[in-house]
Amino acid sequence: MNADSRKGELADLKAQLRQLAGSRQPGVEDIKRELYKKVISYMTIGIDVSSLFSEMVMCSATSDLVLKKMCYLYVGNYARGHPDLALLTINFLQKDCHDDDPMIRGLALRSLCSLRVKNLVEYLIGPLRSGLKDANGYVRTVAAMGVLKLYHIAPSQCTDNEFPAMLRALLLNDPDAQVVANCLCALQEIYTAEVNVSPETAARDREHLLSKPVIYSLLNRIKDFTEWAQCLVLDMVSKYVPSDSDESFDMMNILEDRLQHTNSAVVLAAIKVFLHLTISMADIHQQVYERIKAPLLTLVNSGSAEQTYAVLSHLHLLVLRAPVLFSNDYKHFYCRYSDPTYVKKLKLEMLTAVANETNTYEIVTELSEYAANVDVAIARESIRAVGKIALQQYDVNAIVDRLLQFLEMEKDYVTAETLVLVKDLLRKYPQWSHDCIAVVGSVSSKTVTEPKAKSALVWMLGEYAYDMPDAPYILEGFIENWIEEDSAQVRLELLTAVTKIFFKRPPESIKMLGAALSAGLADAHQDVHDRALLYYRLLQQGVEVAERVVNPAKQAVSVFADTQSSEIKDRIFDEFNSLSVVYQQVS
Repeated sequence: MNADSRKGELADLKAQLRQLAGSRQPGVEDIKRELYKKVISYMTIGIDVSSLFSEMVMCSATSDLVLKKMCYLYVGNYARGHPDLALLTINFLQKDCHDDDPMIRGLALRSLCSLRVKNLVEYLIGPLRSGLKDANGYVRTVAAMGVLKLYHIAPSQCTDNEFPAMLRALLLNDPDAQVVANCLCALQEIYTAEVNVSPETAARDREHLLSKPVIYSLLNRIKDFTEWAQCLVLDMVSKYVPSDSDESFDMMNILEDRLQHTNSAVVLAAIKVFLHLTISMADIHQQVYERIKAPLLTLVNSGSAEQTYAVLSHLHLLVLRAPVLFSNDYKHFYCRYSDPTYVKKLKLEMLTAVANETNTYEIVTELSEYAANVDVAIARESIRAVGKIALQQYDVNAIVDRLLQFLEMEKDYVTAETLVLVKDLLRKYPQWSHDCIAVVGSVSSKTVTEPKAKSALVWMLGEYAYDMPDAPYILEGFIENWIEEDSAQVRLELLTAVTKIFFKRPPESIKMLGAALSAGLADAHQDVHDRALLYYRLLQQGVEVAERVVNPAKQAVSVFADTQSSEIKDRIFDEFNSLSVVYQQVS
């Protein structure tokens, strides 16, 4: 539609609406509906139809609920951007707030509160006060959220007219559960965002919400609430501090059946309450883990992949805190063919976490099957998982055999991941060097292309030169291709490995050492240049001096650094049932 035809269309709509404004003829409502639909469709595709504002308002004098809804939608869309036009809507909206039909009263009040025009706030006070006292639950529900909208526009007028106090009264006494839920939602947001009040007043208001009468009133009615409202209530209950253990047990007894709910959000919110109530009671806290295990495992195997991932993330957090309690349930974490990659990765982490002396063989057997997975990312993760389990000191003998079998699969990415893990194993278990080196020595260096894998292979060649007869000659090939090597990490490792070999087998490596130091000193990468210069100057001081620095006697590595500190894990646990758990990051 070009500009001229659009203007003509709008002028035509304007004329038709003005003509129908006062008409009472039969069938006129149907004609109005079609015109309203056309106006709303233009509005939704971005055409400015604000010029029809007066006519739309004039046509709103009708008992047709569909027409009312469309008119309120139109008014709400344009009122905020055109405050002068919004004033035209006040009379008819205030009139509709006293309509006999509660649906119209509620819709009119919602539209009135949604105008969000600061100059019109005075017109909200009366309808809101009436709405909170309305006999119909729907109108009171709308009014409760209207108070929150009023607070965002004019906080002082909201509090001066004692609307929060009215919400608190409804919170405790209203027979409609949805009204109570909306009052709770509004009060929580108001007390969180309180402005122009003293810290003491703000603290007192928040404490009122967390008082025993309010908490028990909500808990005793929790089955009446919608699932969304139940999550809201449970989140608030998780912040409540019981006076004694008896009160904690009373609350858990009330919420026991929430753990069996079909909605995962309700179950996770209930679990957060149970964990919070028992955090200072070690024995009971452990029993809670046992109790919540079955509901969580049930939710993992039901619902969408996204829901499964969210539940698994929370289960993973619990597994990390108490792996022993979940060690017999490891089969629940086996990957299914239909699982998306992100779910499989999380399951692999959980299998790693629950591995112990009794289940290691079964878990490693399962993980070894995934190494041949068509999904390369999962194959890599499964090999890493096997390596992590080996570093936990569980049945190392069998695991080393499995890792060495991976090298025989002759797949580049499998070989790459395995070499990195074999390097870590040898740092922790030097006694396995003979078996590992025998297999690693048969790996063709030409098939190793990834920088981490190359670095691992070069490190082993330098560290175990006595056990690998071809080590100098393999490294010589790397030195000859120095210029083609893009990774500074590999070049750094080459310098160290060649220097180590020189201490162990000087006749075969002295020429290669000279070539490596020469290439290193000419290297454009600052770290490589500096290391070559360091080794050159150390060797000038004497071979024994250089060997003490470059290749001293080493102790086996006992612990590998965890990526997350225990403090961060505890803080994430405090934010249970939030995105912090899914992202594994503190908010």
